[in-house]
Amino acid sequence: MMRLGQSGTILFVLVIVGMLIIPLPTYMIDVLILLNLSFALLILIVTLNVKDPLEFSAFPALLLLTTLFRLALNVSSTRLILLQANAGTVISTFGNFVVGGNAVVGFIVFLILIIVQFIVITRGAERVSEVAARFTLDAMPGKQMSIDADLNAGLITDAQARQRRRLIAAEADFYGAMDGASKFVRGDAIASILIVAINIIGGFVMGMVFLHLGAQQSLQTYTILSVGDGLVSQLPALLISTATGLLVTRAASEANFGGDLVRQLLQAPRTLYLLAGVVAFLGIFTPISKLVAIVLAAGFAFLGYRASLGQAEFAAAGGPAPVPQARGAGQGAAPPADAQAPALAPVDALAVEFGFGLLSLVDKAQGGDFFERVQKVREQVAEELGLWLPPVRVKDNLALPPNNYRILLRGAEVARGELMPGRLLAMGQEGQLPGIATRDPAFGLPALWIARQHQDQAVLQGYTVIDTATVLTTHFAETVRRHASELLSREEAKKTLDRLRQVDPAAVDELVPGLLTLSTVHRVLQGLLREGVPIRDLVTIVETLGDRATETKDPDQLTEYVRQALGRAISQAVAPPGETLVAITLDPRLEAELRARVQGQDGKSFLALDQDTALKLSRAAEQTARDPARAQDRLAIVVAPQLRSHLRRLLRPVLEDVPILSYQEIDPSLKLQSGGVIRIDDERGAV
Repeated sequence: MMRLGQSGTILFVLVIVGMLIIPLPTYMIDVLILLNLSFALLILIVTLNVKDPLEFSAFPALLLLTTLFRLALNVSSTRLILLQANAGTVISTFGNFVVGGNAVVGFIVFLILIIVQFIVITRGAERVSEVAARFTLDAMPGKQMSIDADLNAGLITDAQARQRRRLIAAEADFYGAMDGASKFVRGDAIASILIVAINIIGGFVMGMVFLHLGAQQSLQTYTILSVGDGLVSQLPALLISTATGLLVTRAASEANFGGDLVRQLLQAPRTLYLLAGVVAFLGIFTPISKLVAIVLAAGFAFLGYRASLGQAEFAAAGGPAPVPQARGAGQGAAPPADAQAPALAPVDALAVEFGFGLLSLVDKAQGGDFFERVQKVREQVAEELGLWLPPVRVKDNLALPPNNYRILLRGAEVARGELMPGRLLAMGQEGQLPGIATRDPAFGLPALWIARQHQDQAVLQGYTVIDTATVLTTHFAETVRRHASELLSREEAKKTLDRLRQVDPAAVDELVPGLLTLSTVHRVLQGLLREGVPIRDLVTIVETLGDRATETKDPDQLTEYVRQALGRAISQAVAPPGETLVAITLDPRLEAELRARVQGQDGKSFLALDQDTALKLSRAAEQTARDPARAQDRLAIVVAPQLRSHLRRLLRPVLEDVPILSYQEIDPSLKLQSGGVIRIDDERGAV
């Protein structure tokens, strides 16, 4: 079928070329004119039946071919009119029967057709095509961003993304081609006027000079033939112009044009009843024909009745029938709660919003690669922490300052930053470098925004120079790590256990739901992530929970048991093999007193400290850990297992970046060095 279509198209083009050169007999002209009219009707019918303009994507090229075919017909018929004063039966029929043999009437009808086609339909279709092409091209970056976001979020596959990109490209090509093809229709209308005028003038001269006809007979004969030729040419042109306007104004729908038209016009029965009443009023109280008005009013009333029946049938079949209004207390039942409740829009677990000045970082057409960077961050976090991030929604926010962005966690802002496109961020010691002072959004370190031409100078002075995209990606990655525990939803925890069940079903089946609930396991995993402990070793985590579940159901205590089982990994994360860990400990007297303050209630433990003592302990720990002499050391506060979680909660506001370990978490092969002792002196108030 495809080969046949290709061969037929080539043959059609060759026929058009032949018509321009080779004289055709009158019977062949009749066949081609009827073929032209039939083909125009076919195009119009196909256009009325399409649901989406892209279903007829060959229309622009077809429009060019049909225009050339009509012009070739005009050339062939003009040749016969001027040489023989006879252009076949079809043209003579249009010239004599359709317009009654009156040249003036025929010429007026021809001009009306030209005006309708050229001024109304063609100009409107041309304008719509131009606007549609412009809007389609302007919307392409946003559509590409949406596809990339869905792909990186895992909502669609690579094949689906490629298919959607092809559809976007095809849509842009289609409307661009329609914008250009509509110019052919306008040119065809102008050419038809000129051809008719040339035929009339040239035929008048030919009739008098070569055929020796009288002036009146020559003018009558050639005018009727020329007008008939113009009518048989412009009628198909009008049909195709109408198809052009319908296609470019057609929006994508689930039904064809006829179905949408009937459904939308008849969706309000009351409107049809009102229209019937207005028409009947005009027929009864005005000189308008009463019979015609009453017949029309009855027709509109019948359509309204049918529309009412259709809505009732749709409601009975379970469609969204209108909800009845409450009539007052005790009068009729209120609609069900589900019918009253609005649809809840899901909140994105993780989202990044950009001001319009930063859209170049996202738009691939402008070299933006943020989506690829997000995918790499997801893979990196999964490798480091064992957590696969939820889909990341990327969108613009015109309410933000142009160069600002913000990171949202479940709809709430958790981080914000400002970038300067076209500049680089230089981080390091202050030097003689021109730039705009700022702070690195990821770590809060002093930095400078410098011009690109100063990059080499900054590197020579010891600065670390990074581009805006890397600044944004680093800030995003650090924010994700900081809030990893909140990003682990209960559903993701279930999926994590389901994946483990495929390789170690015994461990999972024993634990959940036999020993612990999914909620408890979820809270344990969150507790590990909250302090940056990877949950990749799920086998160890699940087995430890299974062993300790008979002792306690407290998630905090279970988390401590799991940490001890993961001690080697935790130690190596704090101080890699071969390096020394500087350990800060508690004064023995202070540690003993704190252990005595640990109390339990309802299966949970807490550290009972008054506010003054807690404040002194926080200050003493911060002063010891922030000693400038240890600024380059790998530090950790090492305490008894019973105190670790309580001190972590107490000291997090002041020592968030300093790990707190228990003695049982220290790997025996780790090199330790004393880094000081936290104590509260008697002068400042003993515990």
